Amino acid sequence: MNQDIRRLLENREDNHVLPFFWQHGEDEKTLREMMGAIHGANCGAVCIESRPHPDYCGEKWWQDMDVILDEARKRGMKVWILDDSHFPTGFANGAMKTAPVELCRQGVFMSVSALPREAGAVRVNLRDAGMLNAPKKVYDNPMMAKFFDQPPARTFSDDQVLALFLRQDGQEKDVSADLRGEEILLDKPEGEAELRALVLSRNAGYHRDYINMTQKESVRVLIDTVYEAHWRHYADDFGKTIVGFFSDEPELGNGSMYDKGNVLGKNQDLPWGRDMAPLMRQSLGEDWKRQLFRLWEGGTEPETARVRYAYMDALTQLVEKNFSRQIGDWCRAHGVMYIGHVIEDDGQHCRTGSSLGHYFRGLRGQDMAGIDDIGGQVLPQGEDEPKVNEMRSPRDGTFYHYGLAKLAQSAAALEPEKQGRAMCEIFGNYGWQEGVRLEKYLADHFLVRGINYFVPHAFSGLAFPDPDCPPHFYAHGHNPQYRHFGCLMKYMNRVATLTSSGRHRVPVAVLYHGEGEWSDPAAMAFEQIMRPLYDAQIDSHVLPADFFREIPWEAEEGCLCMNGQRYQVLFVPGCDSLCAAAAAGLEKLAAAGVPVIFAGRKPGFVTETGSPLPKHLAACPVRQLPELPEAALKAGLRSLQIAPANDRIRLLDIQGDTRMIMAVNEGTEPWEGSISLPDESWFIYDPWENTCREAPWAEEQVALRVEPLKSFFLVSGGCDGAPARKVQAGVEIPLTGWQRSTCEGAEYPRFSEPVATALPDGAALAEAEPEFSGFVRYECVFHLDREAKLVLRLTDAAEGVEVFLNGESAGIQIAPPFEYELKGRAGENVLRIEVATTLERQCYPLLEGYRKMMAPVPETASGITGEVKLSLARECVL
Repeated sequence: MNQDIRRLLENREDNHVLPFFWQHGEDEKTLREMMGAIHGANCGAVCIESRPHPDYCGEKWWQDMDVILDEARKRGMKVWILDDSHFPTGFANGAMKTAPVELCRQGVFMSVSALPREAGAVRVNLRDAGMLNAPKKVYDNPMMAKFFDQPPARTFSDDQVLALFLRQDGQEKDVSADLRGEEILLDKPEGEAELRALVLSRNAGYHRDYINMTQKESVRVLIDTVYEAHWRHYADDFGKTIVGFFSDEPELGNGSMYDKGNVLGKNQDLPWGRDMAPLMRQSLGEDWKRQLFRLWEGGTEPETARVRYAYMDALTQLVEKNFSRQIGDWCRAHGVMYIGHVIEDDGQHCRTGSSLGHYFRGLRGQDMAGIDDIGGQVLPQGEDEPKVNEMRSPRDGTFYHYGLAKLAQSAAALEPEKQGRAMCEIFGNYGWQEGVRLEKYLADHFLVRGINYFVPHAFSGLAFPDPDCPPHFYAHGHNPQYRHFGCLMKYMNRVATLTSSGRHRVPVAVLYHGEGEWSDPAAMAFEQIMRPLYDAQIDSHVLPADFFREIPWEAEEGCLCMNGQRYQVLFVPGCDSLCAAAAAGLEKLAAAGVPVIFAGRKPGFVTETGSPLPKHLAACPVRQLPELPEAALKAGLRSLQIAPANDRIRLLDIQGDTRMIMAVNEGTEPWEGSISLPDESWFIYDPWENTCREAPWAEEQVALRVEPLKSFFLVSGGCDGAPARKVQAGVEIPLTGWQRSTCEGAEYPRFSEPVATALPDGAALAEAEPEFSGFVRYECVFHLDREAKLVLRLTDAAEGVEVFLNGESAGIQIAPPFEYELKGRAGENVLRIEVATTLERQCYPLLEGYRKMMAPVPETASGITGEVKLSLARECVL
């Protein structure tokens, strides 16, 4: 039998969850209560979220950390620590407000001033002409300006003109030497002309009191202020109770905050730092300043592509070296790990502004590959709708459902240092309407896509109801679904233990489009390719060009072999040009007979040189997106096949102690069919129930039924013990005389006086008590002539369910249909069903301001919303 399954059946799963625990400076009793609640929810670790704390790295912070670490030691828990006092990482606990000017953030922008047509002397004051003013911030959503366009915390006086050019008749003349202070006197020929300036400024962008991600000494301020301070206080706990630090959404900070469309060619300031100039000179030559204007101009001709690539390549390499790797190296030298994530939203992962310009480089120094899913990014059936999020900003369902998780899974699989670890910050800021049913969908969405560590967002010690980014999983006992959430954490630990136990068998690689988009804003995103493949059960990883030169690889037997992965087909997103690293790697693969296929269109040249694609690569075919699955199969791809076809069945193929396949149905209807598998011996492991049963196999086909919101593993090899028996419903037993009572979450189990009701009654209950959240208890009595096995089926409820028969719990379930196997006694039997609601209805009237404006009016029902049927059981051997 699979040894990992055996370990789970003995309740020896690993811990893979480390929820945020928000700190506000609560008293010791509250901190200890909350640590108990976190541990009681089957979380073996915690991530201390410092953002709301009033005294980060001050006396009160160390007092609170003493309590938290004491509780963690007693409970055998591990502790992670957020690495800053403000969101996002980079504030350095306020140290940059007084740091030397040369360590602060800097940007570069282009400004233009038209000159008179007449010939003669022209005097221009750059300040009066507005040429020293940074580009005006423009938000896609006006609401963003209200929240983020705040007065700067610090202003600077060291702005300078990097270069000044006179442009006339398509020619640029460098007139920088003629500048006197802020004025220049020009002897201008007849005709239209303009003055163009490159300006260096620390007064552009937002978060001006944050570290400069490109400069080693600036990042060191964060290390000295936060990391070293924790080392001084808790060195003995490092590598023991304290296991690591978490960077939350570090950013370059130019442009308009959270502007998602900030590709090159727009009128915005761009990140800069002391080390950028020599790198620009190295890649573009002595004339680099004149060429730099192409960062703000339109067009994708080879010279513009070369300049844009050179700038972004230099910028992101500095971020990797001086930010990500420097912090990661410090952590590992001190016996702890470094994790976190950048903003990935809607393609922002390869842009500046609120992200770091390149997903893989931005996280290269970390020990896990991180992403986050918050605020309605991934949604059930959200592949295409809604088109906007709760902040009325554009939402790209294709990216969230087909690309987001794949970024982390791919980095975890391909970077040796990450050792297969992929983390997702999850559940946060979906609102009080989010409950365990949605959380189960989200958990399965990321688990089946290879994410194996989770940071649930969040536990809060603030008095209920804390309005900040709900839901909160305990809420001082007010959350009725706290125990149900704990069961979900147990489930996620089991599943992640299995998905972490071996290599994911992924047959396709898709080239990361970041470098392509730098040069060509219209480049195809990698997730556009992944979508038709994944809907055909063809799994894929995203492969950055860097890995062709940084990670050992070879072409073997028609496959790309890299860090234990074997890719049978390589897809390249359509774009104008390929960077040299990608072109060289893909050429070698194509020459070795590995199928390389361009999606949509073929690049025309190599970005850095403008030269044509090498010959074997140039000969590779182009296919359109709908043709990609068939093209892969015709190229010899061998992957999992199901019948009948279904574009919402998700499979994760794992080669561990034995082969395992996780199956999830993200649709709305059950799917029945078969999966082609060669081995004769398979069994099914149910990670929610923690049970096994044999799988029906015949003629290399395993027959399956996959319910929405349910998951299971197909596991090769034998299953210890007798085949599990599955009971089915037989003769129905009438249930009448239902009584309903309610109680608020913190009052459980003190229920109100029961009243008679008829089922289903969810809509009636919501109408009678529109602001009720809590537990709804239903009771009835039935009689049996003799002791008997029973099957209870509840088609729907809102939303977590626990069933009791004669006072004994039959367990918690959170996904419909809710099915229980019960054992009735001769004579009278008391059936009790308790349904735990979300906190939405109770909390909605308490919301204020923009939170009330953003929250949907509660429309969901409460309690039992479907049919309840009790039947005598009949057993069958599968």
